[in-house]
Amino acid sequence: MPESAVARAAISLIGMPGSGKSTVGRHVAKHLGLPFIDSDQVIERRIGCSIRDYFETQGEAAFRNVEQAVIDEVTQLGGHVVATGGGAVLREANRGALHSRTTVVYLRSTPEDLARRLRHDNHRPLLQGSTDPLHRLRALYQERDPLYRRTAHFVIETGRPSVHTLVNMVLMQLELAGLVPVATEPRAPHP
Repeated sequence: MPESAVARAAISLIGMPGSGKSTVGRHVAKHLGLPFIDSDQVIERRIGCSIRDYFETQGEAAFRNVEQAVIDEVTQLGGHVVATGGGAVLREANRGALHSRTTVVYLRSTPEDLARRLRHDNHRPLLQGSTDPLHRLRALYQERDPLYRRTAHFVIETGRPSVHTLVNMVLMQLELAGLVPVATEPRAPHP
């Protein structure tokens, strides 16, 4: 596949909060020589505060409006890897934009794995104030998993592999689908 095909590639990562979208996305972008966009960081620059603070002062609906505008914009760009927020799939417009304009990879994590990863995280607005984070994650997962699956072109089970292994799983899936050139040398982990 010609290098120009990679330059036009648009890859989006979706999944539950804590599934590794930003970390894996950053490494996938680096391996492919593409820019990386974290939609949550774009949103925070636009609103001028943290998503958590915006949620508290403006509410979830206002946040989802900003998120939808950002998803619409970043999915129209070519040649990049984007990590979305965990709730980006809640709106039909976001699901359509992601699926039709980008190659979508769902990093699927169980609620139990997420609870283990997020046990010390105090930046996730939808998990704040929960006396039973695992119960909350199970409820979110039950609501969102079908939406992630409908939006995704590929599903990668995250389980407990290393970041390097997850990055390789994503890249191999993209290679098998003919969306990026097959690596000619083993991939070394990026720092």
